[in-house]
Amino acid sequence: MKAAGGLTAAVALGAAAAPTALAAPGLRVVQRDERDPRMWYYRFATDAIGWEPAVNVLLPDGYHGSGRRYPVLYLLHGGGHDQDFMTFDRLQIRRLTAGKPIIIVMPDGGHAGWYSNPVSSNTGPRNWETFHIGQLLPWIEQNFRTYAEYDGRAVAGFSMGGFGALKYAAKYFGHFASVSSHSGPASLRRDGGLVTHWANLSSAALDLGGGSIYGVPLWDEGRVTADNPCQRIESYRNKRVFLVAGTSPDPVNWFDTVNETQVLAGQREFRSLLHNAGIPHEFYEEPGGHFVREHLLVRDIDGAIARLRKA
Repeated sequence: MKAAGGLTAAVALGAAAAPTALAAPGLRVVQRDERDPRMWYYRFATDAIGWEPAVNVLLPDGYHGSGRRYPVLYLLHGGGHDQDFMTFDRLQIRRLTAGKPIIIVMPDGGHAGWYSNPVSSNTGPRNWETFHIGQLLPWIEQNFRTYAEYDGRAVAGFSMGGFGALKYAAKYFGHFASVSSHSGPASLRRDGGLVTHWANLSSAALDLGGGSIYGVPLWDEGRVTADNPCQRIESYRNKRVFLVAGTSPDPVNWFDTVNETQVLAGQREFRSLLHNAGIPHEFYEEPGGHFVREHLLVRDIDGAIARLRKA
């Protein structure tokens, strides 16, 4: 099945039959023992990414027989070798969304893709922004019963994915009515651009074979500005904004400490700018470090459903 930009979907179904819209000639089937009729698994062949990124689509209870349209939440994972399209499944997203009238889309974003098109890559194309916004989003709306409009979409994420959510919601203002960041950085220029340097370093090591997201040794300053939530404050007006940060990272774990300390400082800077601009936002500072807090993820999903168009 083709979509704009050379996107081809391959679906793995398990026991259930494919929705009619997906049963197209030439659709390549990838085997996976998925027996839950709510969860649909795909791999995409796309010219934006040099391998076949996966996507989980979690449907609401009764989707197959209801005939209704539903709002969509795009849920973005964090960075690291243990983070991928399965991250939120491992965090029990099926249980947490049982009975809730919303479609959850969980795409791959690379081990350190930063939800961006990098300045350079030595491992083939890694244009995650193009894949997510230019290809996956319209493909979802062509093949599932969604509301293809501003009030029909939310975006949220953890860590690197929290940054990605904030970035996508601002850079593509008309796409998402709700945005949420769970321990995601919100400032690219504070502390000498520590987060930007980390994006370059981590992407070079994990994804790009020495390439970089923003450029080394000199940044592409236009890209940094375009992606920096703290420099896009007006883009959050009239959106639901939900933020979570930890206040007491593990002092023995340097990675946890560095991550959440920078997250907390950046979110406080971001919140101050939102407050000064008169833009409402919901925020939580809780004990602990860099992880997804289940009760706040549930609160966030319920808040997104309340903000979006009803099924």
